[in-house]
Amino acid sequence: MNPTFASLRFHNYRLWFASALVSNIGTWMQRVAQDWLVLTVLSANSGVAVGIVTALQFAPVLALSAWAGVLADRVDRRKLLVATQGGLGILGLGLGALVLSGHAQLWHVYVFAALLGCVAAVDGPVRQTFVAELVPPDKLSNAVGLNSASFNAARLIGPGLAGLLIAWVGTGWVFMINGVTFGATILALLVMKVDQLRRLPSTTRARGQIREGLRYVRGRSDIVVIMVVVGVVSTFGLNFQLTSAMMARTVFGKGAGEYGILGSVLAIGSLSGALLAARRERPRVRLVVGAAFAFGIASGVMALMPTYVSYAVASIPVGLASLTMMTAANSAIQMSTPPAVRGRVMALYMMVFLGATPIGSPIVGWIGEQFGARWSIGIGSITALLVAGGAALWTRRRWNLQVQYQVLHRPHVQVVHADDELVVGGGLVVGGVVVDGLVGDGSDGDVTERELDVTEREHGVAARDASGATTAA
Repeated sequence: MNPTFASLRFHNYRLWFASALVSNIGTWMQRVAQDWLVLTVLSANSGVAVGIVTALQFAPVLALSAWAGVLADRVDRRKLLVATQGGLGILGLGLGALVLSGHAQLWHVYVFAALLGCVAAVDGPVRQTFVAELVPPDKLSNAVGLNSASFNAARLIGPGLAGLLIAWVGTGWVFMINGVTFGATILALLVMKVDQLRRLPSTTRARGQIREGLRYVRGRSDIVVIMVVVGVVSTFGLNFQLTSAMMARTVFGKGAGEYGILGSVLAIGSLSGALLAARRERPRVRLVVGAAFAFGIASGVMALMPTYVSYAVASIPVGLASLTMMTAANSAIQMSTPPAVRGRVMALYMMVFLGATPIGSPIVGWIGEQFGARWSIGIGSITALLVAGGAALWTRRRWNLQVQYQVLHRPHVQVVHADDELVVGGGLVVGGVVVDGLVGDGSDGDVTERELDVTEREHGVAARDASGATTAA
């Protein structure tokens, strides 16, 4: 099988992948319908109102993610996912019924957005960690990449389909369809072969488990860098629903169908990034930082596009850069974190990634109203460039890195530790993660005992035990 799709060899993962594609299509349809309902029916083209809905949907992540991470480390993840997916489906059906009855008001959408956010805040960390139960450890990076491919294939289909359905039957039926799609995930979870699940260790109830997760993250400078970069870009740059709606409506004078198409075109780049990510065996911090920098450039270009068509085309590299950044960050954290604490660490990551949205969306919406829709994208471009540049300088000085170039010989680019010249399989190891590597080499190499000693001394965060598992140092 093509290495890009290696995880599909496993029965339970195939079920998960297919069902997630169906439910993700429904989710993207609902997101488009929700924003369009608020922007064009329940408010007078108010970017702030759309920003508030988005903020309410993601605000619970800030309040509940840490607790949800502890829950993900304690309970049967498959059973918990059945409950959360059922809750999301019921809320989708409820909002659809309210809209179809003709009684929907703006505050109703606010309430449903907040309730959806509460359930999703519990669902997120569990979904992230459950993937590790479906495939062997050496296929986890591939599975994470394919999950992103599923999500962005849905993004390719969902927005355009939502735009057509909104024009044809209205937003209410879009919400109803989304509610039904969660049944696919529930069915897949129920028919999985339980004996083939690779159960992760569960933690017992104890005091201070959230603080334990925080201490672990504070001791991992590589994870801190990833979270800072992703958090800043997410806050001001990953507001495509809001910015595309404002651009389509107020700059290009387009309707729901054209707005939906913008999301689908963006997903072309995102899907390409996800498939490329599925081929990578080792995550790198440098890829997160580099992708954030590329996102800043691409989104700045997109903001300047003069026509609807050129804007849509320019969104493809934006999707590629943003998805590369997100997938690399997700894989780097999951693959370098011990299973016993992974749920809590991923919950903190989700808190930074999604929890930044309630802060950024109203600000971006206000900027769009006050200075024009193009500036709502421009602010994301500027902040992405600043945080990527700052992260690159900080890591180079803190980790004492040097970049060596060889034009005539491979590897052409090599990043080494200035004091110890620590290169592990073509990459510098920081906290158990290959944070930088070789261009054009592709060799895997072995981690030596001396190299691990240097890593522990310099960063004091992780080591490899004799079995090759990552453990906290």
